[in-house]
Amino acid sequence: MQRITLVFASTAMSLLLAACGGGGSDSLGTDNPGNNTGQTEPPTWTFNQFPASSQFINYCASPRTGIDKYNNNQPYPDKVGTAMHEKMWLRSFTNETYLWYDEVLDNDPTQFDTVIDYFEQLKTNQTTASGNAKDQFHFHESYESFQKEAQSGVATGYGIRWAAIATSPPRNFTVAAVEPNSPAANAGIVRGDKILSIDGIDFISSDNSAALNAGLSPKQSEPHTFVFEDKAGNEKSITLTSVDIETSPVQNAKVISYGEKQVGYVQFNQFIPTAQEGLIEAFDLFKTRQIDDLVLDMRYNGGGRVIMAAQLGYMVAGNSSLNKTFTYSTLNDKRTAEEERTEFESRAINWAENKFTTTSLPTVTLPRVYILSTRGTASASENVINGLRGIDVDVFLIGGTTRGKPYGFVPAQNCGTVYYTIQFGSENAKGFDAYADGFTPSGASSSGEIGLSAQVPGCIVADDFSEPLGSENEGLLAAALTHIDTGRCPNVAQFAPNAQPQYQNKEHAVTLPVYPLRENAILMKPKESQ
Repeated sequence: MQRITLVFASTAMSLLLAACGGGGSDSLGTDNPGNNTGQTEPPTWTFNQFPASSQFINYCASPRTGIDKYNNNQPYPDKVGTAMHEKMWLRSFTNETYLWYDEVLDNDPTQFDTVIDYFEQLKTNQTTASGNAKDQFHFHESYESFQKEAQSGVATGYGIRWAAIATSPPRNFTVAAVEPNSPAANAGIVRGDKILSIDGIDFISSDNSAALNAGLSPKQSEPHTFVFEDKAGNEKSITLTSVDIETSPVQNAKVISYGEKQVGYVQFNQFIPTAQEGLIEAFDLFKTRQIDDLVLDMRYNGGGRVIMAAQLGYMVAGNSSLNKTFTYSTLNDKRTAEEERTEFESRAINWAENKFTTTSLPTVTLPRVYILSTRGTASASENVINGLRGIDVDVFLIGGTTRGKPYGFVPAQNCGTVYYTIQFGSENAKGFDAYADGFTPSGASSSGEIGLSAQVPGCIVADDFSEPLGSENEGLLAAALTHIDTGRCPNVAQFAPNAQPQYQNKEHAVTLPVYPLRENAILMKPKESQ
């Protein structure tokens, strides 16, 4: 049986500002506070009758008091309400905005013990052509967690991205990446280290999932003792204490001399505002060195802001992409008038003021790009693949099949919880959006051999945990360099003989069993400068 690898981080995935994956607004859906009197009488559910969600928003079973430090110290909008108010808001909001609202069963909210229990079933039960769930991205998080990530990519954890090669006994969780200057990095944990135990509990075979989950998904300032086995088979015991970590979305930018070519390489992990400066620095370097080819390492990039993906698309393709569609958001049949087009974007953004600037982004103006991919490559990352292919830039995938998320949503906040329900489909300039099961490297040597489909030219190569990311000897990067040099896929066995295939990426602290995924394309356009 083929072993399955899941990759996720011990820090939470950034879900920033408003819309995720298709179009969007610039708020969390709390603009309409309703009246201020409070309502203690629960509203009544009537089958297939859906009052406006604005009638129920901010009426909370446990209203917050005081001021919101994340929103200009404004008072929280919460008013006295009931759990039924919260459920009815979720129900109406889903009926108004969910992409597949007509596939959601209108179950009686009173039959569900909690608001979250009710929310979790407010989605389609349909499947994709491959038999996978159509909606694998339905989730929620606390308002505070959302805002910490939205402000600067901050999340609680050790700074480890785990590769979950086997999630049931005998388990195999291996370190896929370590955030610089994190507790894990400072303790000497490196890519390729494998968990043997957590807090004295055998990780490989124990059925005490609650204790193992506590170690994998720590609360802030919580210590847990791990025993790891390194790549040489040596054991090491390390106590890690979780902290708030500001992630480094852009790493290892450099130019590699390979054969007669100058190849730009950058590891890009997240489309968040703090990534803009690093991307600009990387592309300034690539432009100065006049690179011949570019390798974008997005194997663990679960997404983020689509407007930043449109910026990255421009930095690759240059002026030939201007005024062309990067992505087009498609909405449900109640909202077609709101559908909108996002173009390739050449301007830098002042994220503090949420405005475009007059500063032009650097570009290398290349006709092709190599993208390192796994099941951790999702949403906004897939928008880059799809958007560039939509304007005939040759995209070569090196690695494995991507996550498959041509959808997105507007995070909506109510009563201290942020909810995510799919609201957008995402097409490129040619109207292509058929990659719900991911983009797959095809093995073809050039894009001319393949029509526009989910099959993308490139090489299938397993993720290689034996080498550091950015190493020319690491499997995926080595395969890309070989393809750049020869036009052919290499013998992958020579690069990653012991690596396991990746299945999916989870960009937050995963527990056992694995919870729904949180890869996101957050589509929200900054304002135009006045």
